[in-house]
Amino acid sequence: MNRTAAYSRAQQGIPVAQLGVDVRGAFITRTYTHLLGAILAFALIEIYLFQTGMAESIARVLLGGSWLIVLGGFIILSWIASHFAHSAQTKGGQYGALGLFVVGEAIIFTPLLYVADSMAPGVINSAATVTLLGFLGLTIVAFHTRKDFSFLGGLLRWGFICALVLIVASVLFGFHLGTIFTVAMIVLAGGAILYDTSNVLHHYPEDRHVGAALQLFASVALLFWYILQFFLSSRD
Repeated sequence: MNRTAAYSRAQQGIPVAQLGVDVRGAFITRTYTHLLGAILAFALIEIYLFQTGMAESIARVLLGGSWLIVLGGFIILSWIASHFAHSAQTKGGQYGALGLFVVGEAIIFTPLLYVADSMAPGVINSAATVTLLGFLGLTIVAFHTRKDFSFLGGLLRWGFICALVLIVASVLFGFHLGTIFTVAMIVLAGGAILYDTSNVLHHYPEDRHVGAALQLFASVALLFWYILQFFLSSRD
């Protein structure tokens, strides 16, 4: 198949799994290269915020307001970035969505990282290591089994809806969700990684590697968020 034909099929939404081995390999490489770039960009933004003292200011502003507003902004940002990453016809639009999401995630994470760094030095590195190991393990499972985990989609949607309802209720009524909720969210994030990795292998068209990287980054960030919270709660 020549490059023109491959591009034409990708534009029609043909899953990369139905294309040639070389095309699939190139797509997977591009996806995970962009994922690595997003993670590095996130880390560099956080380092800059902490070294310049901006992290403390951001943390005070966000911690001084309602977490419901922060959560709502995060959900809206996630939806907009994901939508544009998958629907944008130009590469610039897709990269813009990924960049917006990375910056937004870095800002949302700042209060949690600031508290973690103040209360338990070293816990951020521990949580990041566990997140990396968990991500690698789940990725190996998905690649080794080649199983299509798309059946998890419905379960994940219901899980996230239930989690959102509980988070909103905890903010409105002032109760603590506790360790069980944190562990449940870690499991949910792990399921999301399996689901996203399966989609990379089976369902994404060739020209959507940026959108695939965005979805993987969102799931990895969610896993890191709740693993870090678990580490912090275990040190209370």
